[in-house]
Amino acid sequence: MSVPTSTTAIDLRLRELLAAYGSPDLCLAEVLCDRHPPDAVAFTIVDEHLSARDLTYGELAFRSRRLASALVAQGVAPGDRVATLMSKSADLVVAMLAIWRCGAAYVPLFTAFAAPAVAMRLDASDARVVIVDAGQREKLGATARHAIVAGGAGRPGDTVFEDEIANHEPQAAPARLGGSGPFIRLFTSGTTGDPKAVVIPARALAAFVAYQEIGLDVRPDDVFWNAADPGWAYGLYYAICAPLATGRRSLLLAAPFSAELTFRVLATFAVTNFAAAPTVYRALRNAGAVLANLKLRVCSSAGEPLNADLVAWGRSALGVPIHDQYGQTEL
Repeated sequence: MSVPTSTTAIDLRLRELLAAYGSPDLCLAEVLCDRHPPDAVAFTIVDEHLSARDLTYGELAFRSRRLASALVAQGVAPGDRVATLMSKSADLVVAMLAIWRCGAAYVPLFTAFAAPAVAMRLDASDARVVIVDAGQREKLGATARHAIVAGGAGRPGDTVFEDEIANHEPQAAPARLGGSGPFIRLFTSGTTGDPKAVVIPARALAAFVAYQEIGLDVRPDDVFWNAADPGWAYGLYYAICAPLATGRRSLLLAAPFSAELTFRVLATFAVTNFAAAPTVYRALRNAGAVLANLKLRVCSSAGEPLNADLVAWGRSALGVPIHDQYGQTEL
């Protein structure tokens, strides 16, 4: 839909979203995947060499239904917690959808965490299963939880991500969590004490979609890229969840951050709507050169203070202001 601009239109849209995502029979698999056309592109996955492939809702449904069956075979039931320790990738999105198909709460773990931080969050969340990139497997140690390893083999007792998909029939019917059901179990950053688990209900999708449409002003013809890591709220909510809910294609960069690569992605894929933390904008400014053929219409930022010098740099170097979003951290 078009972005509402009047106070009345915004109020009506918010009421629609609250009613839709607060429904007692809400099915996350349906609203995030299955209701969209199978051939519609959910994400364009970009690698460090700027090679790209489109990930469709049909592929997401095909793979996540089978992984959901594998999770159920491991004993995952509605209300359980399942964690991931994965970088940005198609496999991560498949894993998230599979978890929600089971009615389980998703526990994101940031791949930059050291082993003790990972262990603390796994223990506190009581996650039944953890889905982990092969390169991150050592951080789990000899965990008693079942580990599903993506992109390689694990230890004895682990299973392999692609094998689990290949060896299971699709889940017959996804769980209906309802708007009040636990959707995400996200840990705070620990800046004011020990990290704390915050349970996010499924109806929070109403806020995610509202922010995507009104705060970030993502339009149907935009090329949208939120560069934040989905191990944290800004990347999880607005690089993954909101794009899935709205059915609008966005970019997902499956590569470590660098300023030079970020500029190349912005230019090569003609990004018009870009969101990132202030740290990213500082790195872009400090890199010096700016590509001349950027197509940016709007830039947004959240997660930490956006200094006045960055705002001024954005106007001159990027050609658009960087909108400072006031989010969960600031609250």
